[in-house]
Amino acid sequence: MINSLEQGKKIIKDKIPLITNNPGVYKMISSNGEILYIGKAKNIPSRLKSYVTDSNLPIRTERMLSLTHNLETTTTSNESEALLLEANLIKKHKPRFNILLRDDKSFPYIYVGEKDKWPQLTKLRGKKSKSGYYFGPFASVGSANWTIKILQKIFLLRVCDDTVFKNRERPCILYQIKRCSAPCVGHINEKDYKASVTDAIDFISGKSRRIQKNLSREMEKASKDLDYEKAAIARDRIKALTQIQTSQKINQTNLTEADVISIYKETGKTCVQVFFFRAKQNWGNQAFYPKHDPDDDLGDILSSFITQFYENKSIPRLIITNCEIKDKKLIEKTFSQKDNKDVIIKVAKNKNEINISNLAEKNAKQALKQKLIQSDTNNNLIDELASKFNLNNSIELIEVYDNSHIQGTDSVGSLICFGNEGFVKKRYRKFNIKDEKIKNDDYGMMKEVLFRRFSKAIKEKSGSLTLPDLIIIDGGKGQYSVSREVLNELGLHDLPILAVAKGKKRNAGEEKIYHRGKEYVLSRNNPLLFFIQRLRDEAHRFAISTHRAKRKKNLSRSLLDQIQGIGKQRKRALLNHFGSARSVESASLDDLKSVEGIEDSIAKKIYNYFHE
Repeated sequence: MINSLEQGKKIIKDKIPLITNNPGVYKMISSNGEILYIGKAKNIPSRLKSYVTDSNLPIRTERMLSLTHNLETTTTSNESEALLLEANLIKKHKPRFNILLRDDKSFPYIYVGEKDKWPQLTKLRGKKSKSGYYFGPFASVGSANWTIKILQKIFLLRVCDDTVFKNRERPCILYQIKRCSAPCVGHINEKDYKASVTDAIDFISGKSRRIQKNLSREMEKASKDLDYEKAAIARDRIKALTQIQTSQKINQTNLTEADVISIYKETGKTCVQVFFFRAKQNWGNQAFYPKHDPDDDLGDILSSFITQFYENKSIPRLIITNCEIKDKKLIEKTFSQKDNKDVIIKVAKNKNEINISNLAEKNAKQALKQKLIQSDTNNNLIDELASKFNLNNSIELIEVYDNSHIQGTDSVGSLICFGNEGFVKKRYRKFNIKDEKIKNDDYGMMKEVLFRRFSKAIKEKSGSLTLPDLIIIDGGKGQYSVSREVLNELGLHDLPILAVAKGKKRNAGEEKIYHRGKEYVLSRNNPLLFFIQRLRDEAHRFAISTHRAKRKKNLSRSLLDQIQGIGKQRKRALLNHFGSARSVESASLDDLKSVEGIEDSIAKKIYNYFHE
């Protein structure tokens, strides 16, 4: 009888004659339709032959071939297209045998409007759809906020949104603490404000020396004219400018547009640190932990990381690494075509580059060691949890559930997830309670949340929310009973549940834990109790924040939303004209008719709505 490895090889061998000699992407697929691996090739048949003819395949590759029941290919016009398609499909399908970039997200940019009369400083993520100036990426929201704060101190630009800006009658506190020049109430003319905006754009583009000289001249002139208040403002701006120059270490980096990427591997795990340098300034750094086989080569890991990392991001002209990567020439060519500019990828060579690369590697090493320690601690706590409550199954993923509402209003359920590497934020879910009859019933809410979550998982069988190994409920005996009832009804009899109830006085440390008809009380200083409290508190935090967001959304709904025929544009026109929904309510019919975009018939409808 043919074994599974030989069967997988035969499937590939039979497909090879049917595939044209073109570049493209191939997908290894299991018996249940799961995509096991996605690869690219300059010549697909030639690449596939290596799986069939090589006698010394890695164990990981043999495991993959043993599970392979089908093969699909997609041809492309060239190898660069294949590289981009491969990166896109890997991020979309997350095949288990590929090197995967985890925790991928867009980075914040600082945006300054180009055509605005009074341009605003703001943060933006995602597509750059507005016309204007974009500066970034920044490694974190904190880095972007810090830079905006400095720009406010130096150039006194506004950060308020347009609705607030157009309806102010006196300056806000930012004017009082010298963070804004108060263009909202005319404390600065349009020409001077635009000059400040131009200086801010020059500064963040790396032209700080010229701005510093201009401020020095401005301070000296104001002193000679005995305008000491103006001189003091210029002095404060020079101080802020010096502060950011010192902290950003401009002279030491000398990198105009570059990302420094260093990789460090230990005990089969890897950390990649990315430092962002723009306009000779360090705009922060971020750590990533790609998922890969323990035996994977550093060059292969870094190559896969770079192609996936830049799949949805703008690419700098220079990428500095601490080791050689696979397919460097192909990646350079692909990136250059993608962003219409010359992109160079190189290993750090000169003294300055080596220093920065070593610093990034040192950060990667420290971050990975902390991650490994945290992972070991989490594993020990999970093992102790399984032992204490006699849980027979292996615990890798824990889901924790909580509900939140105020007297039945804005009722929500929440789910958080915990694994051996900590909280798994991408698996967090919120549930808006649909059944009106149970919105004030904690038991009913828990039943609805669990039924919706697990009935969907059973139908899909696979997907983003696979079944956990343990469920923790915020509640006592009653919550445990209804939860057990739901899971049993769905056929999940072996999925264990713990219910965590607060003590009589709701004090931390007096919790009672219910499992299979037994009540457990852990000592106050027991690390396992702290662990359970930590999970419960995170679920509670997420439930509360979800509830508040929903409540805020409902409270912020304008009275205008309830009038038929009032869409976003008319609502905006009315609010910009009157300042608030309450002012619209008290407006006369003639006042309503005077608003641009509000026809007579709509004005009558609005007036009648508030006065009938």
